[in-house]
Amino acid sequence: MVDDEKGKPGLQSLAETEPIRGECSAHDAVFGDLTDEGPNYRNVGWKGTVALMMKSQIGLGVLSIPSTFDTLGLIPGLICLLAIAVITSWSDYMVGVFKRLHPEVYSIDDAGGLMFGRIGREFFGAAFCTYWIFVAGSGLLSIAIGLNTISTHGTCTAVFVAVAAIVGFIFGSIRTLARISWLAWVGLICILSAIFTVTVAVGVQDRPASAPQEQPWTSDAALFKSPSFTSAVSAVSSLVFAFAGSPAFFSIVAEMRDPRLYTRSLIVCQTGVTITYVIIGTVVYWFCGSFVSSPALGSAGNLMKKVAYGLALPGLIVTMTLVIHIPSKYIFVRLLRGTRHLAANTFIHWASWIGCTFSISLIAYLIASGIPVFGGLVSLVGALLGTLMSLQPMGCMWLYDNWSKGKKQPSPRWVFMAAYSIFVVAIGTFIMIAGTYGAVVGIIDSYKKKGGSGAWTCVDNSNSV
Repeated sequence: MVDDEKGKPGLQSLAETEPIRGECSAHDAVFGDLTDEGPNYRNVGWKGTVALMMKSQIGLGVLSIPSTFDTLGLIPGLICLLAIAVITSWSDYMVGVFKRLHPEVYSIDDAGGLMFGRIGREFFGAAFCTYWIFVAGSGLLSIAIGLNTISTHGTCTAVFVAVAAIVGFIFGSIRTLARISWLAWVGLICILSAIFTVTVAVGVQDRPASAPQEQPWTSDAALFKSPSFTSAVSAVSSLVFAFAGSPAFFSIVAEMRDPRLYTRSLIVCQTGVTITYVIIGTVVYWFCGSFVSSPALGSAGNLMKKVAYGLALPGLIVTMTLVIHIPSKYIFVRLLRGTRHLAANTFIHWASWIGCTFSISLIAYLIASGIPVFGGLVSLVGALLGTLMSLQPMGCMWLYDNWSKGKKQPSPRWVFMAAYSIFVVAIGTFIMIAGTYGAVVGIIDSYKKKGGSGAWTCVDNSNSV
């Protein structure tokens, strides 16, 4: 089959277990019978897949990378970033391989069910929803920060959070990733424009905004540093979180027109993401040193901060769209899977879909508005669940598909891959436990310094970034 972004998707042998919708109906192992009477769930081309993959990873989280370099030192920071890029890229590759071998898999809970039975399905399903809901809550606050920055705190922050939730619900209710993919391109361009604008600004200005302004100043960026264990593991967890799009890739590959092109999309995505992270992290940290802001959009002063958030705001809305859509679609598919309502425009279909997106939006809003020390809590969830779903399951997936058939006559390649898969499970578990410990310590320290933050506050939250 030829992947044509502009033409109609071609038909494909059902024996290949990757059927797609064309002029007549086709059957998909996840979505059931796809006809012209319902949404086309299998219509994302490989270029649209690149945009969705990159947008699920590149957000304001990238702007915490300079601060991780400040913790680790430039050279250890780059080494850790590149090592995590390699490991997570392999994990992402395994998502596509596992989907090809098991076409009935839609999300990470299906993979968990195959490997560990009912307990695995429910455990990974709960972790998946919890993770994305908290990411959605973080996305709401990011939009509120942007609106506060641009408007110079034009109204109560609680109002901005509510506006962000409403916008997220509306755009998150778009039913297919194919229709969101063009928004992903817009969002990706906006986010990249914002972060590269800040990168250029810190390179040409005399000093970062938070540095002393009345005396001569030079950057104190260091090639090596000696952080505490807690600080180091927290920094590494932040790097893992920056690449933690893996759980979303299950949903993305499930809606591709031709999943055989998944690896092509992944290579383009991971190359672009890694290059962006290296450039942003190195340049911003080198010119700002220990005076880098986190997120770094405030490193170039208030005017550039407003410009950067103005450019980034559409990208933040697209991020909000994705992180509401993905957990909503997971619940929706699980509720209606095996019924005609999943792929038909029935009342039950629409009521279920709108109910899912509204519920996710509402919970994310309640979390974003009501939990003190939210930044620390998101770090905790990212360290615990982001790592859990981006590393260990993928090592287990390779072992599930290859252990039995390879151990009878182990080849050198099989021995290497088995050892590597076990290593990924082990290193993922270590980073998860250590990162969670670091996040808990960070929350405690935050309470000691600030005493927490109020729920449904009107306080301007843009001054803290």
